[in-house]
Amino acid sequence: MCRYGDGSEMGPKRQRMIEQAPPPVTFYGPHPGSAFMFNPYGFVPPLPVFPVVRLRGLPFDCAELDVVEFFRGLDVVDVLFVHKNNKVTGEAFCVLGVPLQVDFALHKNRQNMGRRYVEVFRSTKQEYYKAIANEVAESRVHCTVTAGGGSGVNGGHSPRRNVQRARSSDDGQGNADHTGILRLRGLPFSAGKEDILDFFKDFDLSEDSIHVTVNGEGRPTGDAFVEFGSAEESRAAMVKDRKMLGSRYIELFPSSVEELEDALSRGR
Repeated sequence: MCRYGDGSEMGPKRQRMIEQAPPPVTFYGPHPGSAFMFNPYGFVPPLPVFPVVRLRGLPFDCAELDVVEFFRGLDVVDVLFVHKNNKVTGEAFCVLGVPLQVDFALHKNRQNMGRRYVEVFRSTKQEYYKAIANEVAESRVHCTVTAGGGSGVNGGHSPRRNVQRARSSDDGQGNADHTGILRLRGLPFSAGKEDILDFFKDFDLSEDSIHVTVNGEGRPTGDAFVEFGSAEESRAAMVKDRKMLGSRYIELFPSSVEELEDALSRGR
């Protein structure tokens, strides 16, 4: 039995109620043990830990830069298109710079991209990484079919690219002439020269030999060019084709000085 300050006694039932009461919420927010954020108008769930949203209803000719433009003003870190049987599904995952941007991205729900309206949903880190694993597994399956003489959907090209971009040597890259320059495709938009140096850490490169391309607005395109010391060295570097850089696998293609200069001029 417990006593009040005036000497009167507190009943056991009331004492249990006080002991079991939830931690108080103050003006500065909830008690550390609470699973909710404090809001003067009520309780709201905490912000998502991993800033990713899922898009549905994308045009089938949609490219990464279209998604970046759709979320103009937000920091797009990665775009992952979802495929099934090596065909586009109209779905994608978009990773943003910070969790607070997820709510802004959700405001784009049912807004148009071209002639189609796009649905935007909150997603999770687990769903995003599962989608990456599925894309990589599907890519390996279709690449194996193509290498074995099968027809292969889309000619065995990467299922992560639902747009066939203009390219000088994407087909038959194994037989292409090496000039000492490789083009990288599929880079995370946040990737910088240091990331590419680490990707090719077994080769003798400097930052001056790496060129990350941007579009006319100064935004990264997801492509880059790397100048190696010789044609033999660039050929040896092809072992990194379809290897992972962060959460994305990178495609490598033999390139040329002309293609490098053309790509750099478009970003000026």
